[in-house]
Amino acid sequence: MPRFIPLLALLALPAFAAGPVSAPVPRRPVHTYSIVARDPETGELGVAVQSHWFSVGSTVPWAEAGVGAVATQSFVDPTYGKLGLDLMRAGRGAPESLAGLLAADSASQVRQVAMIDAKGRVAAHTGDKCISAAGHLVGENFSVQANMMEKDTVWPAMAKAFREAKGDLAERMLVALEAAEAQGGDIRGRQSAALIVVSGKASGRPWVDRKFDLRVEDAPTPLKELRRLVTLQRAYNLMNEGDLAIERNDTEAALKAYSSAEALAPGNAEMVFWHAVSLVNVGRVDEAVPLFQKTYKADARWRKLLERLPKSGLLPDDPKLMTKLLGPSR
Repeated sequence: MPRFIPLLALLALPAFAAGPVSAPVPRRPVHTYSIVARDPETGELGVAVQSHWFSVGSTVPWAEAGVGAVATQSFVDPTYGKLGLDLMRAGRGAPESLAGLLAADSASQVRQVAMIDAKGRVAAHTGDKCISAAGHLVGENFSVQANMMEKDTVWPAMAKAFREAKGDLAERMLVALEAAEAQGGDIRGRQSAALIVVSGKASGRPWVDRKFDLRVEDAPTPLKELRRLVTLQRAYNLMNEGDLAIERNDTEAALKAYSSAEALAPGNAEMVFWHAVSLVNVGRVDEAVPLFQKTYKADARWRKLLERLPKSGLLPDDPKLMTKLLGPSR
C-alpha cells in the first residue's frame, strides 16, 4: 500500500502540490464496479458495490453523514476512504480532496476512486493501468466506475439506470448495480456486494445516521442477496419508526409502521411478536392475541419469552392478562 503525506499537509497545500511517494503496489486488483451518489432531495449519501472478491464491503465503500462518500477500488487502497472523508470533513470539496490524494500516491495509475461530498460535488479517477474494460462516468450527484469488466458498456448502463430509476437512494443505487450485471459485469464473475446510505446531515449519533449498512460477504448471487437485505432493513427501519411513535404516544402511527414492516417481511415472527406487545401496552389486547398465537405456531419458544416480559417491565404484571395472551398450551 502507498504511504500518504499527513492530512494537515494536504490541507495546507493546493491540489496536486504534493509530490509522489515511493511505495509498493498491491499485486492483484480486488474490486470491480460501484456507484457513489447523493439524493438532492434528502441529502442522503451512499455507496454501492459488487465484486468478484471476498468481503468487498470491508474496504471499498466509505460514507459519513453530512460529509461525503468514497469508493476506492481496482488495486485498492482503503486510505483513500479514510483520508477522503477527513479532507471533506475539514471543508475540502470532493474534487480537491481526490486531487490531493492522487498527487500524493505514486501508484495512482492503478487506482480507481470516486468521491462525492455533502454539496453534491463529484470527482472520479481511473488510472491508465487499471485492467480493462475500465472507466467511469460522472453525472449530477453521482459517479459510476468499473474495472475488469466484460464489456465497456457497463458503467454507461449504470449511469443510465441510476438517472432513470425511481425510489430512494438505496433503491436507485441497487438498480445501477443490477444494470451493470445485466451488461455482463465483472469478467471474473461475482462474489460479494455492499451498500451504505447515510443521512445528509450529521445528528451526532452515527448509529442513527446510517440508514443502510449492508454487506454480502460471499454468495453465488450477491446482488439478489443484497436486495433481500435492503428490503429487510427497510422493514426493521419501520419497526424502529413504530417504536419512536409509541414513545410519542402516537399509537396509530406506530401500528401503521409495524404493519408496513410485517408486509415487507412476511413470516418474520419477531416483528409480529413485538407488534403484539405494543398493542397490549396501548390497551388493544384483543388485537394482540391472534398475533401472539401466530408466533407460537411458528415457534413455541415465543410463548416462553412472553412469560418473562412482565418481570422486565415490558408487559403489565397481571396474571389474568398473561393467561389470555398465552392462550392454551400444547
